Amino acid sequence: MNPHFIALRDALTPLYGEGEARAISFLVFEDAFGVSRTDIYADKVRQFSEDESTRLDNICQQLLDGRPVQQVLGYALFCGRRFKVTPDVLIPRPETEELVSWAVEKMRDSSQQSSAASDGHSSAQMSSSILDAGTGSGCIAISLKLAMEEADVTAWDISRAALEVARENARELGADVKFVHHDMLLAPASDAQPVYRLIVSNPPYICQREAADMERNVLDFEPHTALFVPDDDPLCFYRALCLQARQLLLPGGWLLVEANRAYAEQTAQLMRDYGLQDVEVRVDAYGNPRMVGGKK
Repeated sequence: MNPHFIALRDALTPLYGEGEARAISFLVFEDAFGVSRTDIYADKVRQFSEDESTRLDNICQQLLDGRPVQQVLGYALFCGRRFKVTPDVLIPRPETEELVSWAVEKMRDSSQQSSAASDGHSSAQMSSSILDAGTGSGCIAISLKLAMEEADVTAWDISRAALEVARENARELGADVKFVHHDMLLAPASDAQPVYRLIVSNPPYICQREAADMERNVLDFEPHTALFVPDDDPLCFYRALCLQARQLLLPGGWLLVEANRAYAEQTAQLMRDYGLQDVEVRVDAYGNPRMVGGKK
């Protein structure tokens, strides 16, 4: 096996563990240097130039400092696409892809029902309207737009820096999404009219007390405003989202959220308390109660 690869893997193992260190090293070699796994195993890697060796050392040091490999490389994979990531946005997680799949499922079901019930263009158009509250990198909103070209997708975020990252991702991936600077904790105007068939969100949901058990590469390098909620009010964002749903969802529309697995059932009950129906808790690929949805 290639000695450059072995050196990187061995340097990272004490911090990341053997399996993750190997996976990160493969990703670095494939992405940063265009070296395939096959070539690494066959020891067909050419000698690195001085500049390449310096770059590898720099990458290794950033990883040893705890910086996530996605930030080091500048992107994360989500729904099969590359999304730019910076310290201003959360790194997209695989579990959130399952939320996107659920949202696509609900929108397609809703579109079929709307088409069957109405012969008017305006109703069909309204049935394709989506709001992503707290968009971050834009991964949810952009993935939904690319999955459903007919959808009218709006994305909110309180962070202007995050919105700039999201806009860049939308440009790069060719997704026509409307990005709006907005705090989802603000109640809708009293005269706000229902316009969305779907509200989807992966809001902050980690309690402050959980920080002590978190990995350093998350705690030190990802935005706390997108991670944490007060210990004494862990459902504050879900309460706000339920209020948004009550006022902004069209009849038959859905609110779908990613949730803290420790509070999934409480999140479901909150939706019921706000009048949402057919409330469902879904587990993720790891068997954790991770997604909650309810219908207006």
